[in-house]
Amino acid sequence: MTYDLLIGQRLYSSWSLRGWLPFIVHDIPVRVQDTLIYGDAFYDDVAAFGGHRTVPVVKTPDGGLLTDSLSIAWHLAEAFPDRGLLPAGPAQRAKAMNMICEMHSGFMALRSACPMNLATAWDGFAPDAAVRADVARIEAVWGDALAASDGPFLFGDYGLADAYFAPVAIRIAGYGLSVSDVTQAYVQAQLSHPAILRWRTEGLDRDVELSQYDQPHTRIPFPMP
Repeated sequence: MTYDLLIGQRLYSSWSLRGWLPFIVHDIPVRVQDTLIYGDAFYDDVAAFGGHRTVPVVKTPDGGLLTDSLSIAWHLAEAFPDRGLLPAGPAQRAKAMNMICEMHSGFMALRSACPMNLATAWDGFAPDAAVRADVARIEAVWGDALAASDGPFLFGDYGLADAYFAPVAIRIAGYGLSVSDVTQAYVQAQLSHPAILRWRTEGLDRDVELSQYDQPHTRIPFPMP
C-alpha cells in the first residue's frame, strides 16, 4: 500500500513541501519522484505522471489520482484517521480544516512578495502594507490555535495545518519578517522539525539554485536552528 508522489525542487516548491510532509511526518509509505520546475521536461513529467501542469501529484495505491495539495490532504486524513493528521475533537478539527483552506486560497501578498527559498535568506526586505496585513492575520490565526493547544505545534502534535503553514514559517525566517515572540517560537519549532531538516538537506544535496527566485536584497545564510 505505497503511494507515488511527484514533487518539484525542495528548496523552492512550497506546494511540493505541503504534499510531502504528511507522508513523512505520519509514516505513510510513499515513493517520491522528482521533476524540475522551470525545466524543459517539467510539463511532460507532470503529464506522464497523470497531472496537469502543477505539482504535487499523487497516485494512490488503488489507482486514484490527486492533483492538488488540498485533495492530497483530505484523502490522507480520510484514509488514515488514526494518524493524527487532523485533531480528534470536532471543533478543533473544523478549526484546522478552516486554517488549511485559508492558507490554500489566501495570503497572496506574502506568497508573491516572499517566494519560498531554502537556499538563502535575504537582508533588507521591507514588507509593504499588504504583506504586513497577511502576516498580522497569520499571527492571529496561529496565536489562537497555539493558545488553545499550548504548542509546540498548532494543535499540539504536528498535523496537516502545520504542514500547510510550514512554507510560511520558512518565509518569515528567510525574509526576516518582524513577528511576535509566540510566532517566532512556532517558526523555530517548524524549522527544527526533523522532516523540515531532512527536506532542506535533500534540497541542498540535489537542487541547483534558480535565478528566478533571486531578490534585490543582500544574501545571508538561511537561519536554520
